[in-house]
Amino acid sequence: MPSRSTHDADRTHALREAIERTGYYPEVVVDGVAGAVAGEEVVSFYVHHEPTIERDEVRRHITVAVLTPTRLIQVHTDEHAGDHLLPQPYTSTSSEAVALSSVKSVVVTRMTTNPTKGPSLPAEAVLTIGWGGVSRIELMPAACEDPECDADHGYTGELLTDDFSLRVSAAADGKEAVLGLLAFADSLSARTRGA
Repeated sequence: MPSRSTHDADRTHALREAIERTGYYPEVVVDGVAGAVAGEEVVSFYVHHEPTIERDEVRRHITVAVLTPTRLIQVHTDEHAGDHLLPQPYTSTSSEAVALSSVKSVVVTRMTTNPTKGPSLPAEAVLTIGWGGVSRIELMPAACEDPECDADHGYTGELLTDDFSLRVSAAADGKEAVLGLLAFADSLSARTRGA
């Protein structure tokens, strides 16, 4: 039976390979992820490469989510055109590590087409994780049932704490990407159960 360190080395190697497959500055991304993981065991991971079109240029963004025995780590790398401070094109990498005991919610939404035809793979999946790091209040004017009423009813709203949200679709990202996100969500849910 392989040792735990062999399994960890295999997952760490698989994480590196997944980053390299994106072709998006792999050395920069691997360096940022390694610094954030800081030698901890890699339990599970998810890599999402998302190119966006900005005016007449393609800008790329990669998100790497890593689950360790004690933390949820997310690393984001973006590319930028040169500006007045850095005239050459550059990347920026930011990372955040959250103690698993701080994770308050793991919300998974699966969109399945033709559900009446029996079980099938989800066409899209959304993973939303909240730990209270970012909160926002969305307010809107309150109203009553009377369409003729012009009284001021104050405001209504909701407090939102979705610190991290990622949506993938089989059409844009491939069915493996959807299954990978769901597998990562399952791992995270199992690790935060009762935390």
